[in-house]
Amino acid sequence: MLETLHSTRFVDKAPGEVFATLLDEGTYMCSERTMYRVLGESMEVRERRDQLRHPTCAKPELLATAPIQVWSWDIIKLGGPVKWSYFHLYVILDIFSRYVVGWMVAERESALLAERLIQENCTKQSISEGQLTLHADRGSSMKSKLVAHLLADLGVTKTHSRPHVSNDNPYSESQFKTLKYCPSFPGRFGSIQDARAFCGTFFDWYNGDHRHGGISVLTPESVHYGQADKILDARHAVLFAAQKAHPERFVHDVPRRPETPSAAWINPPAGDSSSSLALH
Repeated sequence: MLETLHSTRFVDKAPGEVFATLLDEGTYMCSERTMYRVLGESMEVRERRDQLRHPTCAKPELLATAPIQVWSWDIIKLGGPVKWSYFHLYVILDIFSRYVVGWMVAERESALLAERLIQENCTKQSISEGQLTLHADRGSSMKSKLVAHLLADLGVTKTHSRPHVSNDNPYSESQFKTLKYCPSFPGRFGSIQDARAFCGTFFDWYNGDHRHGGISVLTPESVHYGQADKILDARHAVLFAAQKAHPERFVHDVPRRPETPSAAWINPPAGDSSSSLALH
């Protein structure tokens, strides 16, 4: 019986199928229950068919110590004028400075549009070969051959989030949350022109006026273009002058100068001493 169950024709079949097939051929060897018992004695009671095995995806561990080293990009839906209608907002973000280097509102998600946006902003930011890593989730546009070929031509390294792991792309997700929690964000946009007008105003504010807690309460624009030290020194000078004029108001002496942003991680390695800098 074991030889029969191990044979080429039955090796991937369940005992019930083997039992029925043999009966159809006019053969009775034993009951289905006996087949299970004998297989159990041989430690062979398991799923005998080929199983779909999902490949193990490596956790992306990305470090940026300056602007234009790691960009994150994603696409989010914006509600249109009627139910079930949407516009698609594409955003590319520098994870070190939190600066939105490029965005676009389109009527559909398209690998061709994504390719154009990436190409334009790599040119605008003067990206050289081997300088940049572009991180994204596993959407169809992100994994498209058009985008992959473009990045290969530009010398840009591409990485992807693991399937079903939401915190592998935290900077883009955080930026989208800031967008949607903006007090002036509407539930729906009347037209694509309305969506573009809103996003133009929002991203100008986000880059130039929004003081981000993750980068020492500086604006993304000031960090992206190397003004962080100058601004932090000026802030500290104001505090120092105030302490000299009114020392009684500074019980613990002058507050320490905030640290200049020095690192941004996506998934810092466990036990890495620099992992505490992940979002600071």
